[in-house]
Amino acid sequence: MQRRIVITTVGSLGDLHPYIAIAKGLQARGHEAVVATSQCHRQKVEASGIGFRAIRPDSAWVDNPDAMRRFSDIRWGLVRVGREWILPALRETYQDILLAAARADLLVSHPLAAYATRLVAEKTGIPWASTMPVPLGFFSAHDLSVPSIAPFFGNELRCLGPKILGSLLWCGKRATRFLARPWYRLRSAIGLPPTKEGNPLADSHSPLLVLALFSKILADKQPDWPAQTVITGFPLYDGKAGLPPALARFLDNCAAPIVFTLGSAVATNPGAFYEHSVAATKLLGRRAILVLRDAHSRLPALPDGVVAFDYAPFSELFPRAAAIVHHGGIGTTGLAMRAGRPMLVMPCAWDQPDHAQRVTHLGIARSVSRNRYTPDRVATELRLLDNPGYLQRASQVGEQLRKEDGVGSACDALERLLRDRR
Repeated sequence: MQRRIVITTVGSLGDLHPYIAIAKGLQARGHEAVVATSQCHRQKVEASGIGFRAIRPDSAWVDNPDAMRRFSDIRWGLVRVGREWILPALRETYQDILLAAARADLLVSHPLAAYATRLVAEKTGIPWASTMPVPLGFFSAHDLSVPSIAPFFGNELRCLGPKILGSLLWCGKRATRFLARPWYRLRSAIGLPPTKEGNPLADSHSPLLVLALFSKILADKQPDWPAQTVITGFPLYDGKAGLPPALARFLDNCAAPIVFTLGSAVATNPGAFYEHSVAATKLLGRRAILVLRDAHSRLPALPDGVVAFDYAPFSELFPRAAAIVHHGGIGTTGLAMRAGRPMLVMPCAWDQPDHAQRVTHLGIARSVSRNRYTPDRVATELRLLDNPGYLQRASQVGEQLRKEDGVGSACDALERLLRDRR
């Protein structure tokens, strides 16, 4: 039986692609899937053959270097995203999702869209499933993540144990509850009763179903996660298929290169990442591929053996790399893990320090902070990745991930929820 499923998300391409993947999976099963997201993503959504509805706020700031510098600050970026972008537009987001939800049988939300989607679900009675694309968002005392606001706290506090950490996390949620005042005001204005959770900005999980959109290899379910959580695996989507002909020729010629990329959002504010990467490859005497926007205008002259491209499908490029150097975004991390290649991660913002630590602990990566990303340091780290142990472990992880079906598992869970609510 066909159902109408509205998926809400805002943010960068990393916040969009997993939901396009799920929407296409639902569509292939005969459902009507609609992605409600920022206007700037209309062309990409419609090109994928999925229905589109525009919701505010717009995500075009990810292409603005000044805005990206402010919102991707390693310490305060995540707080600024909430206080300066999401919450000021909360009423407009609610109104847009309310319109998009007409005739919907199910709502599915990205965390940044969950605050408004939850209110729409409660107001209309439409069933709602929330998602969490990154382990950090579960705030677990049993598997403490690395907070970007104070990355050093993760290791320092882990020895305290789940009981004390649980109390500290609860206190932190209560202490920051004042940030949710716009949400409480809107909730009251639309006639919904008060709530009792510790902090709706941290606890906006659906009571019906929570989809953890990553692999158990990266983070497994913990006792303090919502009981209704289902870990799906990565719902990977890579947009256009096919390597550019010039890139395919480069890959076919001699040794596997090192791939350097900052994904989509962080690439707007790359600093000296690409210049230092080129210098590191010269020290190593290795071939390299740089993937970045406006590649030829930003890097007009490159040494022999180094090429730059505006776009490359990571699912096809990464398996042919000797190593992958990236920022630690969840989509790029998932594709690199699946490719089975060792990594060097330079976390820049948000959840990226946590991902860097997790893949390092898996034995498939090294990590270097942004302020220490110099040619000499990068060359040293990449020499360490030549250790056969990294390649062997990365290959094992890649083999495990290729057996997972993130899209299929997510669609199975959503269809079960629809059957249960019938």
